[in-house]
Amino acid sequence: MIEYIRGELTELTPALATVEAAGVGYGLNISLTTYSACQGKKDIKLYVYEAIREDAHVLYGFYNKKEREMFQLLITVSGVGTNTARMMLSSMSVAELCNAISTGNAKLIQSIKGIGKMTAQRIIVDLRDKIVALGIADEIPAGGTIAAPIDNAVRDEAVAALTMLGFAPAPTQKVVVQILQEQPSLPVEQVVKLALKQIK
Repeated sequence: MIEYIRGELTELTPALATVEAAGVGYGLNISLTTYSACQGKKDIKLYVYEAIREDAHVLYGFYNKKEREMFQLLITVSGVGTNTARMMLSSMSVAELCNAISTGNAKLIQSIKGIGKMTAQRIIVDLRDKIVALGIADEIPAGGTIAAPIDNAVRDEAVAALTMLGFAPAPTQKVVVQILQEQPSLPVEQVVKLALKQIK
């Protein structure tokens, strides 16, 4: 079993990363989340999931273990294959997926291409307890409830602005989401100003 591949990132597209390690180029299927995390990097480490089928041996690469764990959970659900799981992780972050599952937000999960009503409900029923048990849902507040939905466009713009200022994306997103949950109507510039005071 391959746990991870560390090496030089020789090619990167939104769906595939090629990592050269010890003279071998490994093609890894990736989500848009991992694609964003890999941009601008020369040497990377990707955690691997191997899908071994009769007709192919496919590698999936993930920027962190939590994304891989979420992927592995998603493909245990009947009706969710590797491509659907990758589409889900490209459409939402692990934290957003955990929030949707823990709060039973089937409509949000259905908004992902290829996910119907029955599959969305099955994902919630099958995974609600597992995400907590495995510790993937660290970002979920105690009790599993989440505040009013936030404006994703404002969130993304604020995170992008703060990232350009040199702050790491993960802690930045956490702070921005917290601010928007408390004050959903804030414009981008106000969110950025507040975040600048809070980011450690």
